[in-house]
Amino acid sequence: MNLPGSGRCSRGTMSTINPMNVAVIGAGSWGTALAYLLADKGFPVTLWAYEPEVVKSVNEDHENTMFLKGIRLPDNLRATGHLQEACVGRDMIVCVTPSHVVRRVMTQAAQWLPEGVPIVSATKGIENDSLKTVSEVLEEVLPIKYHPYLAYLSGPSFAREVAEHVPTAVVAASYSEKLSLQVQEAFRHHYFRVYRSHDVVGVEIGGSLKNVIAIAAGIADGMGFGHNARAAIVTRGLAEMSRMAVAKGANPLTLAGLSGMGDLVLTCTGGLSRNRQVGMQLGQGASIGSILADMSMVAEGVKTAQSVHDLAKKIGVEMPICDGVYSILYEGKTAKQAMMDLMGRELKRESFGF
Repeated sequence: MNLPGSGRCSRGTMSTINPMNVAVIGAGSWGTALAYLLADKGFPVTLWAYEPEVVKSVNEDHENTMFLKGIRLPDNLRATGHLQEACVGRDMIVCVTPSHVVRRVMTQAAQWLPEGVPIVSATKGIENDSLKTVSEVLEEVLPIKYHPYLAYLSGPSFAREVAEHVPTAVVAASYSEKLSLQVQEAFRHHYFRVYRSHDVVGVEIGGSLKNVIAIAAGIADGMGFGHNARAAIVTRGLAEMSRMAVAKGANPLTLAGLSGMGDLVLTCTGGLSRNRQVGMQLGQGASIGSILADMSMVAEGVKTAQSVHDLAKKIGVEMPICDGVYSILYEGKTAKQAMMDLMGRELKRESFGF
């Protein structure tokens, strides 16, 4: 793998690799925050943005005024609207596009991807039509020569807090221990701790499904329910995430970690959670159409709710909380009725056999 060798990066990173020339594909809040993190380590970073106004604001004002307003970006971070320019000659590619455009963007980027360098996905979601995770999509659209270099970054991490140097811990997952170590080292910073995992499926399922559970938690908050309801949704939501993960071949213990419980708690309780905010407005009676019309950023849980509903039916996994969110978003059920249906289900024994 063509990662540079020894050396030390600037600004207290504790890193032992020389500066890497990095491309970050996707300039939403999370993509911009990761680009900021890598540039803050002293790496030259090129940020690909779909929106021309984002390219302009990053290059001229050193700020992504559309998606991460108020964060001054380093001088060694520049933006481009051309995928070829972003990809060619890089030492690492980081994909942070919304899940519903990963297939299109990475299919196009494939012709320019360098060989033998890490390709790190930090996207969370499940594709609607194919019901594939991001790893499955990437393995489908990228030539097989790239597959050994695929890794996945997930965990509890609000973009703005990362950009503000708030201590954060995430997990890098790959089937290759060597690649996991290299990605771990590439992203580590004095405010950004990276663990590693072999369980790509578990890490991806946790990062995807927690967004749907966060909408449910937000709905309960919007309806004026208290801490009891939120705790029940988080706990039983984790059980649903674990059932789905195990059905897909994951280790259930992965869901007890950063990409499962960690991310779930953050997204269900944090004020910066877009998915929780969507849920709160639904709980207060707003329609999903009006909510989305007022949002400039993607709430992945809205699309993932459909994917999870369809995937659960396909593989035979019981997901009552996720089904309730789906029924509100796509079947017109009221939040009150969905909550009554959840509470009125047949009584069961609590089991951890998933």
